[in-house]
Amino acid sequence: MIGITGATGHLGHLTIQALLDGGTPASEIVAIVRSPEKAADLAAKGVQVRHGDYAQPSTLSAALEGLDKLLLISSNDAADRLTPHLHVVEAARQAGVKLLTYTSILRADSSPLVLATDHKATEEAIRAAGLPFVFLRNGWYLENYNLPQAVQVGAIAGSAGEGRVSAASRADYAAAAAAVLTQPGQENKIYELGGDESFTLGELAAEVSAQSGKAVVYQNLPQEAYAGMLKGFGLPAPLAEMLADSDVWLEKGELYTSRRDLSTLIGRPTTSMQAGVQAALKG
Repeated sequence: MIGITGATGHLGHLTIQALLDGGTPASEIVAIVRSPEKAADLAAKGVQVRHGDYAQPSTLSAALEGLDKLLLISSNDAADRLTPHLHVVEAARQAGVKLLTYTSILRADSSPLVLATDHKATEEAIRAAGLPFVFLRNGWYLENYNLPQAVQVGAIAGSAGEGRVSAASRADYAAAAAAVLTQPGQENKIYELGGDESFTLGELAAEVSAQSGKAVVYQNLPQEAYAGMLKGFGLPAPLAEMLADSDVWLEKGELYTSRRDLSTLIGRPTTSMQAGVQAALKG
């Protein structure tokens, strides 16, 4: 039995679909969700849906019962990812999960990004729990950029300068998760995952311009100004500050990788920036 936390989120949903497409029977997949009513489409495919909330440890014992493998998709709580993760790790230990796969961040053990702090601590907690693990150290997602909005305002803003980012699509990262959950011999492996090709945000803006037919430029801002702009758009302060911090470190190469762990795992090239732009603009 394979459990997927956060199964109604983008990455969780895509991972379940990748498992199904790869031949894993729906009866062997458990979707662990905070709101079971939102997983009706998964239940209709024969996937077992269980209630499990990161923030409510009492729900996790039943959710993880009988699982052989578990994919812990990291929390999206920018203020505190670690506490919910620790709840799941402890529940997995008590449930006797044989393989805990965790979606971390690129070079989590050495990354200076604020975002990496909770990921590093989660990895350490998984090791301390004595659980066989796989760390999927995901790089940036192509979907992190709101490109339709960029077309509307004529700009992509950031603090990344001429830094290069090795971004890939959510579907690429989901395919990698499905691969490690179904392939033997994955215990205690660490994968540094990123797109085969890197790009600058200026190059991204130029591609959006070319595909949309509208002028889109890259606007480079100081970190505080970029964070302030994001807060002005309604983003919570911790998230806005984390994104601005990530851009500053992007400029310094911390979201770039030359490794091909991702394309090797999924058995094909990763989604190109050009294809990502096309998908985003089609909606």
